[in-house]
Amino acid sequence: MKKALLFPTLFLCVLCGTTVFSQNLKTDIQSSLYNGKLLTDMIDTSTRMGKNMLSLYNKFGQIGFSGYLQPQFQYAESKGNPNTFQGGDWGANSDNRFRLRRGRLRTDFAHYTEDGKPSVYFLFQFDGTERGVNIRDFWGRYYENKWELFHFSAGMMARPFGHEVLLSSIFREAPERGRMSQTIMNTERDLGFMVSLNPRKATSKLKWFAIDLGIYNGQGLTGPMEYDSHKDIVFRISSKRQTIIKSMRAKISGGLSGYFGGITNQNARLYTMQQLDGAWKMVSDSLASNIGRNGSRRYFGADLQFIIPNRNGQTELRAEYIRGLQTASLTSSSTPGTYPVDGAGAALPLATRPFDGAYFYFLQHLGSWQHQVVLKFDWYDPNTRVSGKQISKENGLSPADIRYNTIGGGYLYYINAYLKLVFWYEHPINEKTALTGYDKDLKDGVFTCRAQFSF
Repeated sequence: MKKALLFPTLFLCVLCGTTVFSQNLKTDIQSSLYNGKLLTDMIDTSTRMGKNMLSLYNKFGQIGFSGYLQPQFQYAESKGNPNTFQGGDWGANSDNRFRLRRGRLRTDFAHYTEDGKPSVYFLFQFDGTERGVNIRDFWGRYYENKWELFHFSAGMMARPFGHEVLLSSIFREAPERGRMSQTIMNTERDLGFMVSLNPRKATSKLKWFAIDLGIYNGQGLTGPMEYDSHKDIVFRISSKRQTIIKSMRAKISGGLSGYFGGITNQNARLYTMQQLDGAWKMVSDSLASNIGRNGSRRYFGADLQFIIPNRNGQTELRAEYIRGLQTASLTSSSTPGTYPVDGAGAALPLATRPFDGAYFYFLQHLGSWQHQVVLKFDWYDPNTRVSGKQISKENGLSPADIRYNTIGGGYLYYINAYLKLVFWYEHPINEKTALTGYDKDLKDGVFTCRAQFSF
């Protein structure tokens, strides 16, 4: 009799275990859609990651630890692949590599008032890889509880701009942010101060609404120090997901972002796009007054996320469009971490370009919260004034002015709540130009196989 009951009992245990895991994974993914998924959010204690905060606590405070590890293997379409947006530079003779892409350890502390309202929040996170150890987040936040409307943050933190830039890499499905996000927001963190408006009263009808406004140095984590006195102002107006079609239980969220900043020019030349003899060219006069002038970094963006729940999983669409002015150098459109200099250490001239870009995600669970496919298309045009054969050395242009369309896709397998596998292929398509070496599409596709361990 005991043996007869053994196999049904084991089956029920496995079934219950699988059900509990699926439910935990579902709760973890869904909860992270509302709080704790963006880098500017307070961690959500309803998620598995957030529940770690309950490991050490007292009546008025909670402290917790969490982290994740992303070892990966990559195979490139060519040796010395010029596609550095999939995890960094490639060696001249390398077309495959193992990398420890991220190794994060995070500490959160939250202090509450006697009636359970948040008062002080503190976060410290560092990143360790084979390339060294660096801080990623080191900031504190104060919540006012008289009106329950505002909170104030200061330190090294994410700038409130866009959705992909703010989406934490532990939750992001694609291995890396897109080319545009990595270029204009070279590292998503920066030193500064932010004030946020987000009603928190349980009776408030505007709990879905948030405004974040911050002031920052501008160069981000790529720079060891502020190299000019110019500060950048960044804001995001956003909404949380609300049911919009009851019959479909569909949810939508979105945001509007703005960035007003710049870089102080330290050379007698400051390049801009001008139309001469019917052609757009990168030109500048040599004037002493150009020294100290501001090269604009001015961005405007809009993002949208749309979710349709399925019986076992969900369908999600994401889109974001950004345009504006970007200042960098003649040979790069990426925001510099330190002021550009030549081999002798002399200050180089800056160059300002009009740009635009966008991305589109399609995400679908395959009958289970454990299986998911993702398709992505994005473009980044660093210079919207010119295209194709107009991009030539004679017009003062360089590879920094070339538009890229990128097609990517992959499969994610959530083995359990602490481990997921990512299989991803991405291929950028550059426009054909009059520049040497860029008259055809480059061989710069990259396949990534990644395991993510988290706790």
